[in-house]
Amino acid sequence: MKTPAPRPDTGASAGIVPFNVSRRAFLQRCGLIAAATGLPAWFVERQQLQAAETEAAIAAKPSANGKPGIALVGCGGMGTWDGQNAGNHGNLVAVCDVDPARTEAAAVKYRELGHNPEKVSDFRRLLERDDIHVIVNATPDHWHTLINIAAAKAKKDIYSEKPLTLTVDEGRHVIAAVRENKVILQTGTQQRSSQRFRLACELVRNGRLGKLKQAKVWLPAGLIGGPFAPTPAPDGLNWDYWQGQAPAVSYVKERCHGTFRFWYEYSGGTMTDWGAHHNDIAYWAIGQIAPTQVESRRLSEPVAGGYNAIADYEVKYTYADGTGLIINTTKDDSIYGEHVNPQGQPNGIRFEGTDGWIWVNRDEIKASDPELLRKPLPDDAQRLYVSKEHMTNFFDCVRSRELPICDVETGHRSANMCHLGAISLRTQRALTWDYTAEKFTGEHAAEANPYLKREMRAPYDYSFCG
Repeated sequence: MKTPAPRPDTGASAGIVPFNVSRRAFLQRCGLIAAATGLPAWFVERQQLQAAETEAAIAAKPSANGKPGIALVGCGGMGTWDGQNAGNHGNLVAVCDVDPARTEAAAVKYRELGHNPEKVSDFRRLLERDDIHVIVNATPDHWHTLINIAAAKAKKDIYSEKPLTLTVDEGRHVIAAVRENKVILQTGTQQRSSQRFRLACELVRNGRLGKLKQAKVWLPAGLIGGPFAPTPAPDGLNWDYWQGQAPAVSYVKERCHGTFRFWYEYSGGTMTDWGAHHNDIAYWAIGQIAPTQVESRRLSEPVAGGYNAIADYEVKYTYADGTGLIINTTKDDSIYGEHVNPQGQPNGIRFEGTDGWIWVNRDEIKASDPELLRKPLPDDAQRLYVSKEHMTNFFDCVRSRELPICDVETGHRSANMCHLGAISLRTQRALTWDYTAEKFTGEHAAEANPYLKREMRAPYDYSFCG
């Protein structure tokens, strides 16, 4: 198998029009897209040209497996959606979950869509099958790493939900497995395939705001609740297997489906949930590998016996050149003003520079001066990777063996941003980060470094990966 090759950041030449499309028709199509999305016409035209060149290059490459066999592991809400999306690019031949009710629901849904997946309860069975080429990993966060490593060792390409890992240390293990086995891994931080976010990042990278002073990220607050009493596990649910590497405890409904994110045993609260999306975009725009400092403040405390991930918080990162990144869950209108959504919750990113600001989220992009968006970037401007749709980009790369837009290394670094914030919140310390060694240094390092990895409960440790 060919080693994945990097995708260039440069795009198509400005004069190229997609094959079999007249210049007039192309411009009309771009105008419709611009009107529908609120994006500037110059950006839409350039992106369509870049995407057309990429698609033509991929189509010209032979593919040993034009319609791959796909297995979904983790049949919750996001997993079911990922499986449906992946099924548009291949044959969905198996669904897997430790909860048979979820496996059955997913199988029923996919049969209605023309697939006939086998129902499986142990993902390791999938890795033995020659008719499965792609694993879609949509399990809770604490299972991502072991499944991704096992899939890589079995030479399966992987679409992994975010965050890529539960801890910083896990990331290096996943990267090693993916690289050694020459498989494709796409991290499910799909905002990288959004035109709005890409436009914001390109403008920031090319100095449209002057010198970037800071980025501000608004995240939803987490849940505060408890204490919760143990109850019998639902019939059929393999609760021990679901807990995996985490410490074994009695079944508590609030620890499982839907709300697992609010327990540090399985996730990292909204910092690693929505934070995995917005922090990834901030990382893309800032263009530096990692911050060197992180500090935080808790704005609420968990209830004993309840959700233990900090629900309300502010985290501040500082980069070596002084650029700041602030993460906040507050609903204070005096701080966020026009960026508060109709539900009273801010959710998005604001880039602030010496020459103005740009605000972006999944619904809109706007600026302190509309001309910041309307004015085209020069022809020699820095271009970022173009992906029109995240799952499509993954399957394109399965065929071409090129790196996807959110490859394993990118997913690792984005997840680390979230992990650093969560560790600062847990220790309530200001910390210094050495991103080369991937460890904390200086004052309070002894308190923080143990959180870089967690003890894995046997048998759900690295030996479980085969």
